[in-house]
Amino acid sequence: MIETEILEKIENNEISSLEKILKQLKSEDYKKNKKIIEKIDLALCLNDNYRYERELRKKGIKLIAGVDEVGRGPLVGPVVAACVILPEGFLLDGLTDSKKLSEKKREEFYDKIMEQAVSVGVGIISEKVIDEINIYEATKLAMKDAISNMDIIPEHILIDAMPLDLDIPTTSIIKGDLKSITISAASVIAKVTRDRMLDDLGEKYPMYDFKSNKGYPTKKHLDAIDEYGIIDEHRRSYAPVSNYINYGKTRV
Repeated sequence: MIETEILEKIENNEISSLEKILKQLKSEDYKKNKKIIEKIDLALCLNDNYRYERELRKKGIKLIAGVDEVGRGPLVGPVVAACVILPEGFLLDGLTDSKKLSEKKREEFYDKIMEQAVSVGVGIISEKVIDEINIYEATKLAMKDAISNMDIIPEHILIDAMPLDLDIPTTSIIKGDLKSITISAASVIAKVTRDRMLDDLGEKYPMYDFKSNKGYPTKKHLDAIDEYGIIDEHRRSYAPVSNYINYGKTRV
């Protein structure tokens, strides 16, 4: 079947046909068919974001955790990860990648996830450590801390994109925060946790507009650095901040 016909089936949301095609493509040449396999997989998961969890439960695995992080791009504050185990049959209509949810909806979902989750762990790695070991390594460390901070050890962990070296079996899923309800839940917990930290920082330093930008390099944030300088919580290894340190301005 040519790719255009497959894309038409994705557009028309022909679920049963797509599942058969996915199985066929995987059995033929996964590497050759990788791009179209990923498109089909995403379409199926958007229709049913419990697919990965269901496959694991069929194998007798019950304690399935999802891990996600937020805060890799901001100039300020920590990177935060969360690890969540949801109860079987957990339903929360509209739960998806936290970045696609409104702040009000994230807060609502945060409360529901915290109330119903089997276990939740959070990992927070400071801007100081980010500057020392780089954001990629700090992100992995935050994820590992989130897993370590669980009060129940997961049997299997679904991770958004990033591979982790763990003693627990893992599955790394590209766009996992869209494809897996468990990773989506972790995304919400991590996002709300970090946003609240930046809101508190914004009350202390209102000139940087952290409540709105959450530490990302908006024009107002960069203008404030140029006018008021940097604070302890700024990541000194990030270019706009290091530019200010070296040249006295964020844009060079």
